Amino acid sequence: MVAVPNELQFSELEEVPVGIVGGLDIHRRQITFDYLDTGTGEVSRGKIAPADRESLRSWLTRFDHRRDIAFAMEGCTGWRFIVEELERAGIEAHVAEPADTAKERGRKKRAKTDRADARLLRELLATGRLPESWIPPNHVLEVRAKVRLYCALADERKGWMQRIHATLFHQGAPAVAGRLFDLDGQAQLATARLSPGGRQLVEVALRQIEHLDRELHRLRADLIAIGRRQLGCRAIQAHYGVGSLLSVVIWEELGDCRRFSSSSDAVRHSGLDVTVWSSDGKRSKGHLARQGPSVLRWALYEAGMSAAKRTSPDHDYFCSTKARLGTSRAALSVGRKIARRCYHTLRELGDDAMATIG
Repeated sequence: MVAVPNELQFSELEEVPVGIVGGLDIHRRQITFDYLDTGTGEVSRGKIAPADRESLRSWLTRFDHRRDIAFAMEGCTGWRFIVEELERAGIEAHVAEPADTAKERGRKKRAKTDRADARLLRELLATGRLPESWIPPNHVLEVRAKVRLYCALADERKGWMQRIHATLFHQGAPAVAGRLFDLDGQAQLATARLSPGGRQLVEVALRQIEHLDRELHRLRADLIAIGRRQLGCRAIQAHYGVGSLLSVVIWEELGDCRRFSSSSDAVRHSGLDVTVWSSDGKRSKGHLARQGPSVLRWALYEAGMSAAKRTSPDHDYFCSTKARLGTSRAALSVGRKIARRCYHTLRELGDDAMATIG
């Protein structure tokens, strides 16, 4: 136990409406804790090892007779099971945005340690300065896991396709003109003059792609079914370019839009906002922030590409932007518009937007 200086006790007691407030620094081997009992002014520090559900559940039994407790942690890998165990024990859980938490730490004056990180989280929570992240309901987390698995498999499939094309080029074989899996593509691959090692790579890659296609087909069907049933997904499908699959991605990544103060915050969350450095008469060329979830940017980009169709209400805007900046930037610009529209739609739905899937 460590006594806390009086001035810190007073400032925290004024800000914290709970009896115990603490921070948890998460790592794969251990969880470092730092918590303050505002009643006695004592701080407890230590480690929970190994960092798993059973160890944490056992450690939390020390708070069995208390319900005035709050803990904060950064939104890094592992936060989900910790939040679940805290809520199971009747403890208030807070998840901090890692980048904003690092800003609150300020310039490093001494070595960064797990104990210092846990203490910082406790102090930010105690003084009401914690940069909060949204904690999705469990059913949204499950959908998010499916979406990110789908994207991971799609990226892996793309990687195998690129290996085939690279092997053909590396060994001087003609590039496949059509799709690899149509009749012409298969005929070209079969007659390509490749070394034994190159031929083996192509055959293995084709088998891997075939297996990935089966998994992707099942996942896509699951996600589309969710998009047809979930009220929030169905609502944003009213926006041109947002189909059953993309609506699920946008819905689970944007989440409860009431946490955003404006549609600009929703765009910023996606990482599609343009960063600009400007001072006096000097101004650098803007570029995408790319600080939000990449799967959300992918979904908004794909939805934005639909504006290339004449039936899109954004077709004229897409064409004018394409003429100035190119196709990709035009799609991103439309994607920002779609993000704003989805924000307003989900915000107006309120609690229904995140309602449990029936």
